[in-house]
Amino acid sequence: MKITLKLYASFGCFLPPGSNRNTIELNLDSRRSIHQVLDSYGVPLKEAHLVVVNGVFVCESERDSYQLNEGDVLAVWPAVAGG
Repeated sequence: MKITLKLYASFGCFLPPGSNRNTIELNLDSRRSIHQVLDSYGVPLKEAHLVVVNGVFVCESERDSYQLNEGDVLAVWPAVAGG
């Protein structure tokens, strides 16, 4: 199953080699939850502030049970601050 993983801001360092512009296509051997995918790349789950699948926000309480599907685009941002 192919999905696209996009990690932004400080999360970019968790992408594996071969990523391009904060994005990589992943070939998963089976369906996985959002948290399973993020955890497998070392992304700190508690710091994943904004999580979007195919342009739709997924709240924290649903990230363990939300199963990704073929062709999904998972995009994740940490909390950011500025002023």
